Amino acid sequence: MPRLSRATCKTHGYDPDRLETGIVHLGIGAFHRAHMADYTDEVLRKGDRRWGILGASLRSPETREALRPQEYLYTLAESDEAGECCRVIAAVKDILVAPEDPRALVAAMAQPSVKIVSLTVTEKGYCHDPATGELNESHPDIVHDLSDIAAPVSAPGFLVAALRERWRQGLPPFTVLCCDNLPSNGQTVRKVVARLAALVDPAFGTHVAEQVAFPSTMVDRIVPATTDADRARIAKATGLDDAWPVVTEVYNNWVVEDRFPQGRPDWSATFVTDIVPFELMKLRLLNGAHSAMSYLGYLAGRETIADCMADADLAHFVGHLMDSEVTSTLSVPPGADIVAYKAALLRRFRNPGLRHRTWQIAMDGSQKLPQRLLGTIRDRIAAGQSIDGLALGVAAWMRYVTGTDEQGAAIDVRDPLRDDLRARADAAGRDAPRLAASLLAVEQVFGRDLPANPLFTMAMTAALDSLIRKGSRATYQDFRRTHP
Repeated sequence: MPRLSRATCKTHGYDPDRLETGIVHLGIGAFHRAHMADYTDEVLRKGDRRWGILGASLRSPETREALRPQEYLYTLAESDEAGECCRVIAAVKDILVAPEDPRALVAAMAQPSVKIVSLTVTEKGYCHDPATGELNESHPDIVHDLSDIAAPVSAPGFLVAALRERWRQGLPPFTVLCCDNLPSNGQTVRKVVARLAALVDPAFGTHVAEQVAFPSTMVDRIVPATTDADRARIAKATGLDDAWPVVTEVYNNWVVEDRFPQGRPDWSATFVTDIVPFELMKLRLLNGAHSAMSYLGYLAGRETIADCMADADLAHFVGHLMDSEVTSTLSVPPGADIVAYKAALLRRFRNPGLRHRTWQIAMDGSQKLPQRLLGTIRDRIAAGQSIDGLALGVAAWMRYVTGTDEQGAAIDVRDPLRDDLRARADAAGRDAPRLAASLLAVEQVFGRDLPANPLFTMAMTAALDSLIRKGSRATYQDFRRTHP
């Protein structure tokens, strides 16, 4: 079977060699290629060639090595209840691997043609404290970058190094566009980057804080990890061998704060002045439900989100979480239909074409919980409202990070705090009050307020005790009986 390339595929509609590099994207993984690159491909097809994407991998050469023989073309496979449709994306011009030559990436970001530097580096990639949003100045990558900012290793370090180079050359700064699930993501990244810049040079730090645009975004598309089965199925459908296709859903939504001093593509996104209501609706409904479901589902032996939704008791828990606990904390954006949005979420979760693994969603929970569940808990407590479902979601994370499942097998916990969490869990044993107290003491996750709040600690400890004694499935079955 022929390999996907420009010679074997003539359907992408434009010549990638004629694209300017208008965007540099840090973190060229599946999510970016299914989301922002898709939006940009649409713009390029319409004839605006200023917005070619230079991708950058901050850790591994894997994506570059897979896509380079294909001249950076890849297949986007979108599915819904009606089936799957495949098309080729050609928006990515090239991919740099940062550790191979960090100075080359800094120089590329400093090119005058670059108007936007975007990021999908996951929550942990910003080297910040998730509970406060502040730069973690003791993070090993930040310590390195402060000693050698010209050859950085962190995402904030690359932004600072490139912005400093443009400042020195008298070039206007690029816009920094975060597409990760952080609360008020533009403001959070601005705080982190401006602080690092000020540590490098106080005058430059002032320039970053006052002159660089950091618009916030809300990104909404489910993108599971690509598997060998996906590759085989897509190759059969297209007649072309693609080493690194992307699988996703038909649904695609992007809301962007419209602040781009150097211009932007005419993306078919929704541009707004206030991103917060859209962001909270997505973070708390989609991402909050995803996280809670992933921990409960994994512990109950459910491999995928669709498997979770096929379990009537677990699906009931998700519905309760959305309707009875999360919705009351939201300010619905003008024109939004929250009832329809929740119904669409449930349909998307049930999509059997998306094999979105609970283990994948469970990764990096210490970085995700503050914005996905804990902020909602704080709002519910402040309003004097119950938090039973939310507390069960947090308790399921605590049970998950012990590193051993309900059959005694090891859990491959992927989290930047994994070793500390496991040490705390091992010291506490399977005693719910001790385990809860030990993990609640991780201030960068829970802050100081929640561990001191008896409404939260009692509800969460009771849920954890049930998970330990009865197991996940029996616990959410009991939840359905007590929360009809």
